[in-house]
Amino acid sequence: MTASILIADDEPNIVLSLEFVLEEEGYRVRIARDGQEALDALAAELPDLVLLDVMLPRVSGFEVCERIRADPRWRGLRVVMLSAKGREVEVRKGLALGADAYVTKPFAIKELLAEVAAQLARPRG
Repeated sequence: MTASILIADDEPNIVLSLEFVLEEEGYRVRIARDGQEALDALAAELPDLVLLDVMLPRVSGFEVCERIRADPRWRGLRVVMLSAKGREVEVRKGLALGADAYVTKPFAIKELLAEVAAQLARPRG
């Protein structure tokens, strides 16, 4: 079965690049352009993994991650946070809120693909 990935990011160039590369790798991709769209997309159809930007309009990525971990339906969902905020305090906060990994922008696409594959290889839950 093809793994599905929700990209939650408001930067069009990053969204386009990620969508193209992930689809080339065989993943099914959906897009959310703000935090509320991400939450709505999760409620509609649970992906296997979320690539979650920290700085999102309406609802921040930190808050989305916190809500994911608080909801029993979504607890096993893998979350990789993407952010230009790469200071140690932000990384620690993202991981403390339940992110499985934290990747800082700009990132090497090869490294991100390796992180996605590693997260998807882990058992859920």
